[in-house]
Amino acid sequence: MSPRHDVRGPVLIVGTGLLGTSLGLALRELGVEVGLENRSPSSLHLARDLGAGEPAGPGFQPRLVVVATPPDVIVPHVAAALRAHPHAVVTDVASVKGGLAEAVASEVGDAVARFVGSHPMAGRERSGAAAADSDLYQGRTWVICPHATADADAVAAVRRLAISVGSLPVVMDAGEHDLAVAAVSHVPQLVASLTATRLADLPTEALALAGQGVRDVTRIAASDPMMWSAIFAANARSVLPHAEALLDSLEDVVGALRTAAEEGPGAPGVMKAFAGVIEGGRRGVSRIPGKHGGAARRYAEVTVFVPDKPGELGRLFAEIGAASVNIEDLRLEHAAGAKLGVATLSVLPARVAELTAHLEELGWRVMA
Repeated sequence: MSPRHDVRGPVLIVGTGLLGTSLGLALRELGVEVGLENRSPSSLHLARDLGAGEPAGPGFQPRLVVVATPPDVIVPHVAAALRAHPHAVVTDVASVKGGLAEAVASEVGDAVARFVGSHPMAGRERSGAAAADSDLYQGRTWVICPHATADADAVAAVRRLAISVGSLPVVMDAGEHDLAVAAVSHVPQLVASLTATRLADLPTEALALAGQGVRDVTRIAASDPMMWSAIFAANARSVLPHAEALLDSLEDVVGALRTAAEEGPGAPGVMKAFAGVIEGGRRGVSRIPGKHGGAARRYAEVTVFVPDKPGELGRLFAEIGAASVNIEDLRLEHAAGAKLGVATLSVLPARVAELTAHLEELGWRVMA
């Protein structure tokens, strides 16, 4: 096994949901022996049938245990793993890290040295083993939060795990981690869910007008309610200041809307309030890291109309590839009332004219 894949198995994965099963699939592709545990036999058997590992019997002796259970039961499972496997390193993949090591220490004492909390910044709006993907961790940040008494070898073992499945390990203090994920993960989930809630009672005619914008904003609103309820409760202290700031901003917008509705769009301060919110959003978006984690880049968009027939999208990609143009991002929509797909391709600005001419020559309808 190459150094890149130097995971010292066997590995025991406790919890066979999306994260646990995806990790098992990735490790099995590397030839690592994986044992699985789950209180639900059906979930355990599904993960096994998908190829994520085998149910761990009483004699299974892991060198590394990964606890991938819901966040509200992480502590008892970590403590149980440390007791049951006295020679194993134990980590977890929960999205809240503050107070975790202290809670585990209160259960197992000095054995907490073999525990290192971690959090892969990976996931999907779908949950469960059926949604698992062996590539889920590829290119994602994997945060490692060592506590003060964590053993250095244990930290190294978790780092090797992250690297082996294609993640980028980053070491952070547990409190800093919780503040960060509150802003970049937990509040976005809250806003997506609140926005999607407003759609529940809309007339069908209104929903028929939905475009890519509402789909982008609400995509993660399909997430697991029980899991996210536990996350919000566990990270309430970090989420609260962001939610309060959001509420203040929303109250400003509501005030401007009320003024515009009562006094007209030209009322003093109305346009300034709206423009301030939108410009603030533009500034925030510009700070999101770009491709491969580097600085954000501005791309040009080329829109291509794609016939809604089998093979047409594949043909488009092949012909773009023949022009040696890299697609930096893709958005696919359907034209209302027409059997057409609308593919919006993000490419480097310098390649727009060349790509447009190439595709038009091949008969594609293009707008740049």
